[in-house]
Amino acid sequence: MRVEHIYRYPVKGFSAEALEEVTLQPGQCLPHDRVFALAQGDAPLDPDTPVWMRKTNFACLAANARIAKLHTAYDPATRIWLIRPPEGEPLVANLSTLEGRAAAERFITEFMGEEARGSLRLVEGKGHNFTDIPEKSVSIISLASLAALERAHGMRLHPLRFRANFYVAGGAEWADFDLMGQEIMLGRAKLRVWKRIVRCAATEVNPDTAERDANPPRELRKAFGHIDLGVQAEVLEGGTVAVGDALEPLTPA
Repeated sequence: MRVEHIYRYPVKGFSAEALEEVTLQPGQCLPHDRVFALAQGDAPLDPDTPVWMRKTNFACLAANARIAKLHTAYDPATRIWLIRPPEGEPLVANLSTLEGRAAAERFITEFMGEEARGSLRLVEGKGHNFTDIPEKSVSIISLASLAALERAHGMRLHPLRFRANFYVAGGAEWADFDLMGQEIMLGRAKLRVWKRIVRCAATEVNPDTAERDANPPRELRKAFGHIDLGVQAEVLEGGTVAVGDALEPLTPA
């Protein structure tokens, strides 16, 4: 298997950003991945000391398909977040300033309308990542496994429905599940595959149209007896991973 795509998602629930290469660090998520989130107004979150919470405490695709209509981009060097709506003027928000953060909060709150439970709050991880699981991991999806799901579902499914960090091509269908508990080399980084990814309603949302036009969890269960697609892997030894690099299993110790 080889790396076909690399993505990060700087703000939980919002646009993917493609990378040609990335340097992984031991025990960490992908750099700049889910380092921000828009907390719902009623979420019991302390913004100064964020801890893991369920996705429904934040603006998220599982509950708020509408946000897929927004195209966003984040520059870690300048901390500028660009938000482009389907209609109207884009917002350029400097997340280093209180004014920029407040502008982003107002913009997303107004866009979400009744789905925003009060005024949204932009929260930053400060070492915490707003991922769907509390453990720090990177996610990997086999495109062969995705193709098997597409055949069962009878339709093409955009890979970004599943919001993985690494998409790998080659290998047999569900070969990524065979890696469970094993150490692997991904490019120059060593990882340990430790968890299958259970899929939720977020995958129903078409990232191009923001419509709920498919039901991958239902079709996974019908065709394969589970609702899993992709795996989580812990970074054991850091290193660079680039598009085209190999994913190679290591002999278990």
